[in-house]
Formats: sequence, C-alpha cells, structure tokens
Amino acid sequence: MSAARMKLPSIVATIIGAGFVLLSWSQTWFELVIEASTAVGAGEAIAVAGGVASPALAALGLAGLAVAPAIAIAGPGIRIVLGMLEIVLGGCVLLAAGLTLADPVSAVSAAVTEATGVAGAAPTAELVASVAATFWPTLALVGGVILVLGGLVVLVTGSRWPASSRRYSSARLSATDRPAADAERPASDRAIDDWDGLSRGDDPTDDARSTPGATGPADDDGEPTADESPSGANR
Repeated sequence: MSAARMKLPSIVATIIGAGFVLLSWSQTWFELVIEASTAVGAGEAIAVAGGVASPALAALGLAGLAVAPAIAIAGPGIRIVLGMLEIVLGGCVLLAAGLTLADPVSAVSAAVTEATGVAGAAPTAELVASVAATFWPTLALVGGVILVLGGLVVLVTGSRWPASSRRYSSARLSATDRPAADAERPASDRAIDDWDGLSRGDDPTDDARSTPGATGPADDDGEPTADESPSGANR
C-alpha cells in the first residue's frame, strides 16, 4: 500500500486505539477480596474499576481521540509532530496499564481504603486477601499498542499524504447584493438600523433622492429647478 493510502487507516487506527483505552478504563479491572478478619464486607469480592486502578487512562484516551481529527486536517509538517505525540500517548498508556498489572495490590489500595477506612500502602496491602485481574487491562494494553503503531505510520508516511481537496473561501457582500440581503431581513431589524442611523445624524431619505432616474436636484416641492427646466434655457 502506498503512503498516500495510509491516511485513512492511520486515522481509523488512532480512533480505535483511543476507544479501546477509554472503554477499558470504564470497566472492572480487578476483583478484590479483603481478609476475612477485617470489618464489614470482608471475604466478598469487590469490583475495582479502571478509573480507580489507573485513573490516568481517561486523559490519555481523550487526548488520543483529539489527535485523530487533528491529523486529518493538518499539513505535512504538523502531521509529523502529531505522529510523535500519538507515539508518546500510546507509550504512556502502555506504561500506566503495565505498572498497574505489575503491582495490582497497590492499584487496588484506594478501593481497600474505601471499604475498610484503612489508609496507607502498607496497611492496605496487609488487608488484601487476593486480587484477580480481568480482561480489560489487556484491552488497554492493546489500545496503547495500536496508538503507537498508528503514530509510527503517521510519522513515516504523513508528509506524503495528499492534501485535503476541500477549499474554504471567504464571501464578501457586494454593494449590488445588499438590497436583496436587506429585503430578506426582518422588518424589526431594518427599523432598528434606521433608528441607529438617525442617532448618528444620517438622513434615511437620502437614498430615495439618489435613486436611478433622477435627473437632477429638486426643490422642496419636488419640481425641477430653473436651471434644469424642460427647455434647458436659463432664465
């Protein structure tokens, strides 16, 4: 596949990777069992969500989703920067999820404190009878890998992607278009504009006197002046 055709797969991979991270973060990561000798609820399995075990994944997943549209509209130089950023985000996801899986007892410390009221890493670790990981931390790792791979593809091929075919042009309202545009405006808006013009000292009747077809200045009664009589002679 040529570099030009890697744009869409890279964007889709970024969205999928970030979506995996966010989905995993919202699910149960560990099943925690507290020592039976402790207080209420001891011996029963406690579900520990990803938001408790690895809270940083939420921000990392949202950042990954934000990178996807940015890659789609960015220029070649910015794509390289965004590709590097995506690689960093994927690496941070792998680090956060990997540290959590490597030390699940510390990851569930907040849940132990909430259930027993005991705080501190060492005291809460003593109260943990067992910790069983679910499938969802693995999905976070998969999402991190996809983000890293997607960032690598952007970094390598992004400078050769075709430019966006959409062009944005600013439209200016010409003088000939303004009467039609004014006619489409509500009467209340036009009345407000007239009052604003009066407050500035503008005479709204000037437009009527300068309409096409007028042959010259008129006196107060609307009759032609002596200089512009039908005979054209000066009196």
